[in-house]
Amino acid sequence: MFEFITDEDERGQVGIGTLIVFIAMVLVAAIAAGVLINTAGFLQSKGSATGEEASAQVSNRINIVSAYGNVNSEEVDYVNLTVRQAAGADNINLSKSTIQWIGPDKATTLTHANAADTTTLGEEFNTTLIKGNNDNVLVQQSDRIKVIMYAGGISSKLGAGDEVQLTVTTQYGSKTTYWANVPESLKDKNAVTL
Repeated sequence: MFEFITDEDERGQVGIGTLIVFIAMVLVAAIAAGVLINTAGFLQSKGSATGEEASAQVSNRINIVSAYGNVNSEEVDYVNLTVRQAAGADNINLSKSTIQWIGPDKATTLTHANAADTTTLGEEFNTTLIKGNNDNVLVQQSDRIKVIMYAGGISSKLGAGDEVQLTVTTQYGSKTTYWANVPESLKDKNAVTL
């Protein structure tokens, strides 16, 4: 069953063959280990980046403190939102945000206007500083910025009982939805809570 090699020359050749096979196995294992380490490093960095983005989408959002509308001829012509940072949020630049407007007769996405004149607003919104240091950026939780939307430029002015869904999406991708409901009566009013 076992063959014994007694010739010294043949015995050395078997040892060299075994050594070559062993070295080849070590090289293959080293290459495989290198590939696994590179793959693990890539997956770790990809997972870390994905986790940071997901965390930013959840935490970097705004809170809508209040909403009111300017009444003109028994119609709401301007919708105004007062916003602030949510707890734990980073700086939020409202000029890089969008607002989805789903109103009684039109749905559109509003972008930030660079013009200071709010009478020229179409499918855009503008911001005005209430409290803080920057017209467009919420830096601290105590900062307040007013977001101004001209309903007449978006679709038509809002009448009594109309409803608008507003979804603010920050530069991080986090969303805050607010339903603006116009009261049933606008008679003899200059402003109403939405």
